[in-house]
Amino acid sequence: MNILVLGRHGQLGQSLEDILPKTYPNSIFWDRQSLDLQQFDDIEHQLTAQRPDVIVNATAYTAVDQAESNKKLAFAVNQHAVGRVADYCAKNDVPLLHVSTDYVFDGLGQQPYVETDEPNPSGIYGASKLAGERAIADSGCWYVILRTAWVFSEYGQNFLKTMLRLGSERDSLAIVSDQVGCPTYAGDLAFALLTILKSIENGTCSWGLYHYAGDSAVSWYEFASAIFAQAKDAGLGVPEHVTAIATEEYPTPAPRPAWSVLDSSLFTSAFGQAASDWQRGIKTCLRALNHPSQ
Repeated sequence: MNILVLGRHGQLGQSLEDILPKTYPNSIFWDRQSLDLQQFDDIEHQLTAQRPDVIVNATAYTAVDQAESNKKLAFAVNQHAVGRVADYCAKNDVPLLHVSTDYVFDGLGQQPYVETDEPNPSGIYGASKLAGERAIADSGCWYVILRTAWVFSEYGQNFLKTMLRLGSERDSLAIVSDQVGCPTYAGDLAFALLTILKSIENGTCSWGLYHYAGDSAVSWYEFASAIFAQAKDAGLGVPEHVTAIATEEYPTPAPRPAWSVLDSSLFTSAFGQAASDWQRGIKTCLRALNHPSQ
């Protein structure tokens, strides 16, 4: 199969580039220079020229705080451009794999969110991503949407890398402890997408909406503590004191869901892959960051 991945330089795009060509040598990875999602009229033309068998959309406008003051751009990339890609897929019978987010929920729940729970985003980013999901469903294309959360990896900018940097610079850190979610290692998410691609190839794909995230729920404070514990074992600098604080002590322009726990069991049942083992993911990241050539 000819696989076209959008979002080459993101965490997930780079993780996919690590593994996808080993199974699908004809995989193509496009960055923003290859396809500018803000240029709506060019999308169909460029996709038609490439003629992919499957499209994986691993790109998005993900600046959660900036989205609050840049609503037009967030919806342009996360809804309208996604809709154009989905329309192309529908017209040309091309399956679309798309990554969405826990931010489609308001975070007021107390049980892990399942796919049938009603979305209710509290910020612009989540609203734009939900609109993108609905544009895909409305297009009539064959699709799998994966909602994920708290993605981290050895690539790009993310919570783990920020903690490692700050931990090496400061003696003490204060981390929010009343927001709970499921950290997801981007490498595991990439393998989840590879599993879907294999099911498409053999004709067994269970199309639809799924959650795929970490295998256990923790607060940001607990996540940071787990990172520092493994970093210390690896001989890296860590802060002497890590303090738990409330969200109100760390205000942000966009509201953060207090409860971002996604239930991945439907995906596991449909595709046979377990939820992301984020503790193992931390170890993998540390090894990759300490030995980048290996």
